Amino acid sequence: MHEWFGVSIAVVSSALGGTAAAVTRYLIGNSDPLTLAILRWGIGFLCVLPTALLLRAKWPQRSDWPGVAALGFCFFGLFFVLYNVAVGYTTAARASLALSTLPLQTMVVGALLGVEPLTARKSLGVAIAMLGVFAALASGLSAAPAGAWRGELIMTGAVLCMAFYNVLSRPFISRSSALGFLAVGMGVGAAALVLAGLLTDRMAVLRAFGSAQWAAGIYLGIGGGALAFILWVLALERATPTRVANTMTVNPIAAGLLATVLVDEPITLDLMIGLLAVFAGIFIATTEARKA
Repeated sequence: MHEWFGVSIAVVSSALGGTAAAVTRYLIGNSDPLTLAILRWGIGFLCVLPTALLLRAKWPQRSDWPGVAALGFCFFGLFFVLYNVAVGYTTAARASLALSTLPLQTMVVGALLGVEPLTARKSLGVAIAMLGVFAALASGLSAAPAGAWRGELIMTGAVLCMAFYNVLSRPFISRSSALGFLAVGMGVGAAALVLAGLLTDRMAVLRAFGSAQWAAGIYLGIGGGALAFILWVLALERATPTRVANTMTVNPIAAGLLATVLVDEPITLDLMIGLLAVFAGIFIATTEARKA
């Protein structure tokens, strides 16, 4: 039940992340990848820090700060700049499908680092989910924007940052708390992004935002930033990295549904067939009984 609760939390987090992909796609035409990352994690950190202080979260030990900071910089800094670049090339749904390679990469990283052993059932579940992803991307390529493959390739490569974050974060969380770990890591990533924005004068882009863009940006920071990742680290605290990562395949559904409203992106039959395979993979990989 503890594992299932963690997986359920991760499903909600992944759905929020999918809506954030659609909002990013909506904003990217009037902004740039760095500015959107600053907006998302600047607002996100301003929500997470007071929450951690109010709930008296346990902070990471001093000896853990370099590791927590490095994970925060790589994930909230590097990964999300690449994420925004990728969304600029392709549709929100296709970018989210590429993001769904996270379970495979997390499983491989976890096995290489000796954190989570591979089992036949988990391997089968992730393989089915991945086949659904690749089938949907390949069969719908003719209807995708020109150069969409670049965004999907960038997203697939960037996901490696998130795979390492998933696997390496759990020991830090266990020695502190989910909120304390998240606040420190997100703070480091947000500070690095703001500094880069000031040095390159990207912050000036925000002055051109209208009310609709600001509303979307605030949602990106609160819903797709703070709330989504509070739930994500709470899930990592309760379930294995691969099972948590497998819920990322819910992401394209939320992204596709909201993108049809915001930017008129179609939901194709290829996408739906691929998502059915993804759901089957999630069910198989997350219903394996543990040995006594």
